[in-house]
Amino acid sequence: MSSNNSIVGLKIKGIRESKNLSIEEIADRSGLSVEQIVSIENDQTLPSLGPLIKIARALGVRLGTFMDDNDSLGPVICRAVDRERESSISFSNGAVDARKHMEYHPLAQQKAGRHMEPFVIDINPEESPEFQLSAHEGEEFIYVMQGEVEIVYGKEIFRLEEGDSIFYDSIVKHHVHGAPGKSAKILAVVYIPF
Repeated sequence: MSSNNSIVGLKIKGIRESKNLSIEEIADRSGLSVEQIVSIENDQTLPSLGPLIKIARALGVRLGTFMDDNDSLGPVICRAVDRERESSISFSNGAVDARKHMEYHPLAQQKAGRHMEPFVIDINPEESPEFQLSAHEGEEFIYVMQGEVEIVYGKEIFRLEEGDSIFYDSIVKHHVHGAPGKSAKILAVVYIPF
């Protein structure tokens, strides 16, 4: 996991430096603190998708640019056997305890010019999840493959079980996590207009 986390941090730093932008400029453009940017670039933590989307916008790139290995113009196939062998990307979900996280398995890393980011996400069980709501442009679709999840969306809380799905505007503050004490596996597709 840490190898993919370091790749994301290195890519962000490399793109920023190639555009001759300071950390302060990215912090100003993204609305994040200088400390957050430094922490992400130095691979100390990867935040939830919301801050990464803000950094991508500040740099003028797609979110997927941070995770791409090779770009392909044609269709991209992600085989289950390959996905299981590759390490996942873990993002901190803003919890006080840094061990609380979700493991993201990207499904379209090589697809060039995409506006959707599909993931299979393993959600680890938490007895009493602590989280911060996030909001960003775009839409999200979540399908529960296994287990139970809770989605906080604005002032509402939705509990989804295996086979359930939800589609929502991600500009509304939200958070996805396992139901208390439950693990889950979800298919998530994040659409980010660019």
